[in-house]
Amino acid sequence: MRFYTKRRKMPSITVVSLIDILAILLIFFIVTTTFKEKLPQLQINLPESKSASTATTEPKKAILLQIKGPEQITLDSKPVTATGLPAAIHSVQQANPGCTITMQADKEAPFGTVVSVLDALQEAGVKNVPAVAKPYGK
Repeated sequence: MRFYTKRRKMPSITVVSLIDILAILLIFFIVTTTFKEKLPQLQINLPESKSASTATTEPKKAILLQIKGPEQITLDSKPVTATGLPAAIHSVQQANPGCTITMQADKEAPFGTVVSVLDALQEAGVKNVPAVAKPYGK
């Protein structure tokens, strides 16, 4: 008696479905990297404060004003001079109505530069400028 044995098929991996999964992952990573926020270009060493607290609610749009040194002032990641700061603030406020300006000053920044920036803010009509500080001990 002769038995016929079935020939087994060799297992194979379908590459087409793997290419589809790879394309979906690629689209996912491309889309998620576009949501990444801009990081400040200057490394700011914020001073510590015992009364500093983390903000529970964030404003709609905060424009960041950073002071690193006497010649290193940036407004919304764009370098600005102390004399050209009022005009730059006016243009940013016209481009973004209802925005708030938040100031970060490095702890090694000269106090005279901080005072001249505050004068420029007052000249530009900005009345309340929150200053960012690092909570004490962090």
